Amino acid sequence: MKLCNDIKACRICAGRFAATHTAHSPRPIVWFTPSARILIAGQAPGMRVHKSGRPFTDPSGDRLRQWLGIDDACFYDMSRIAIVPMAFCFPGYDGKGADLPPPKICGETWHDNVMEMLPNIRLRVIVGRAAQRFHLQTKAGVTDTVRNWRAHAPHSFALPHPSWRNTGWLKKNPWFDAEVLPALQDRVQEVLND
Repeated sequence: MKLCNDIKACRICAGRFAATHTAHSPRPIVWFTPSARILIAGQAPGMRVHKSGRPFTDPSGDRLRQWLGIDDACFYDMSRIAIVPMAFCFPGYDGKGADLPPPKICGETWHDNVMEMLPNIRLRVIVGRAAQRFHLQTKAGVTDTVRNWRAHAPHSFALPHPSWRNTGWLKKNPWFDAEVLPALQDRVQEVLND
């Protein structure tokens, strides 16, 4: 597909990435096909994904697959699941080792065209604040957006980022495990088996 090849060849952020603490080169991670029925809309690849070239090849991915109730084979089946972050490349770390936000130019350059290529999406799993702002057009924080899950279900589910950094958030918000995840897992199975 031409669009996938164009994204993989993108170097629009080369100067920006070279100026980060990690001083890395762009490596767009492209993981979608038009037949996909589930969209995982995330933030941006991390360093491990940058190195592996495959989305969510880290503990966050393990947790996300657990939340969805699916195994690796299903998760990485591009004919069923598209993974489209707000930035296709790892944005880098700042001087303190924190992840930099996804560069807006990536979404501005590619997202409308990518979404047009995904006409069969029946479920959007929207991970993290940047993705929630784009896909749900909300300015609310992650907790409020996730807590308001019924307003978007069954076609969209907003999730916190599955990073270990959010373990405290999960402990403070037990309703997420009790209410959101069972509904999400039921909907994932419904879409996959339809």
